[in-house]
Amino acid sequence: MRIQRLYKIIKTFLQYGLDELVPNKMLPWYAKLARFSLFWLRNKHKDKTTAQRFRFAIEALGPVFIKFGQMLSTRRDLLPPELADELALLQDKVTPYDGEQAKQLIINAIGEEQFKQHFSDFNSTPLASASIAQVHTATLTIDDAQYDIVMKVLRPNIEKIILADIQVMSLFAGIVARWLPDGKRLRPLEVVEEYRKTILDELDLNREAANAIQLRRNFSQGTAETKKYDHVLYVPEIYSEFSHKNVLVMERIYGIGVGEIDELERRNVNMKLLAERGVEVFFTQVFRDSFFHADMHPGNVFVDATNPDDPTWIAIDCGIVGTLNKEDKRYLAENFVAFFNRDYRKVAQLHVDSGWVPKNTSVDEFEFAIRTVCEPIFNKPLAEISFGQVLVNLFNTARRFNMEVQPQLVLLQKTLLYIEGLGRQLYPQLDLWQTAKPFLENWVKEQMGVKAVFTKIKENLPFWNEKLPEMPDLLYDYLNTGKHHHQQQAELLTQLAQQNNQQQTKIILSVLGIGFLLSSVLLFGQKEMIFSGISAAISTLCIFSSLRK
Repeated sequence: MRIQRLYKIIKTFLQYGLDELVPNKMLPWYAKLARFSLFWLRNKHKDKTTAQRFRFAIEALGPVFIKFGQMLSTRRDLLPPELADELALLQDKVTPYDGEQAKQLIINAIGEEQFKQHFSDFNSTPLASASIAQVHTATLTIDDAQYDIVMKVLRPNIEKIILADIQVMSLFAGIVARWLPDGKRLRPLEVVEEYRKTILDELDLNREAANAIQLRRNFSQGTAETKKYDHVLYVPEIYSEFSHKNVLVMERIYGIGVGEIDELERRNVNMKLLAERGVEVFFTQVFRDSFFHADMHPGNVFVDATNPDDPTWIAIDCGIVGTLNKEDKRYLAENFVAFFNRDYRKVAQLHVDSGWVPKNTSVDEFEFAIRTVCEPIFNKPLAEISFGQVLVNLFNTARRFNMEVQPQLVLLQKTLLYIEGLGRQLYPQLDLWQTAKPFLENWVKEQMGVKAVFTKIKENLPFWNEKLPEMPDLLYDYLNTGKHHHQQQAELLTQLAQQNNQQQTKIILSVLGIGFLLSSVLLFGQKEMIFSGISAAISTLCIFSSLRK
């Protein structure tokens, strides 16, 4: 941890008055002394709200803290609404570093000969600059064919900077957890650890390439029944043969940023259809593929408006993805459907059955708590209800009953909030409930109905056909093995019974021998004591010898 960096962070926090979040009476004497001794750094932005000052401080500390602020803005289950809203304003526009330096990093990764052979028209001015990487355009030549591509390259020494800053974050998180009145509920140490794992994963662009390839395959190789969803999302092609841990080469896309509402409206894009397809994209990834893009903020989402009446979503930056197992998917789908039907009893029972709240939780009390949160929401028109906020409220309520938040659900919640926000931005009248309900009901029916049983049988038929000729031999071996096993158990039990009888006989004889010795001592006089003692010693040795056997 560099002293200069630590000083800069403390200085920034003091200048923006963030130390005021900790009441003076809760600080130890040395912290009070430090606060007093740095009086010239005290709050210089008193005209701003606490939430605004926090955002400005994050921006002043640079890319790593900006990325942290973006991640923190999605944790509405932990933050006050005004702070979450303020952090959501953080943008990906970060000051770029020298383009020639970026070019040299790319050449070092790919190799100078390979770079000269396949790449041309490299633009040193970055197309975009984010917190941990920046993007440059170029032309790729393969077998005399040319392709417009972008080259994403990590910032130099970014890993060292990130690790150093995370150490400082952990230090301040510990202070917040210990001294802030609401520190324990906010769980700052866990949040920093979650951020550490997320951002370190993003530092491996090979991982991002693999995620993008999988997501592209999911939306280009659907079955006849699911093919209708495949044209709603496009993922650029990855040129993995030229990609490395710190360099990613991919197809260049020419979509319109999803936040450019005026441009989309100027092109007469069907905004209602585009918003509904955003919902379809999310639920298709989650419930069909169990593999979803978990970082779909406006900077990573574009629109192909070539055909305004048939718009397509474009997703880039697949560094963060989420996965769900069958149990998670079924739990979520059944919960959503129960919510649609306002069946709070089933919602409560599903939480208990899934093991996400303790088994001894009172279902009646849990149902009442969920009803208290959700009934006021359902009194609003459906178009005014935030689906993502309902999910946040559900998790908050469940946490009061000691529910352990699952990491995959945090990613899911974040992605749902992104999608819903984008959808409402495109089409304010979006009724996400009505858009999602048929999708979820069909999914539950496919998973639990008669059709699902026949589908599973059909999927297992090749395996059963392969094993069917072996069944008679397997059955014979099982029965034969069971017969021998029972015989061995019977023989073992007989041996144990015999050993037990022998041991009991020895113990009885030993007790009789000891009784005989005591009797001899009492019956004979002093003269016979020596003889009796010798006899007792010999008898005792015989007793212990028999017991050891």
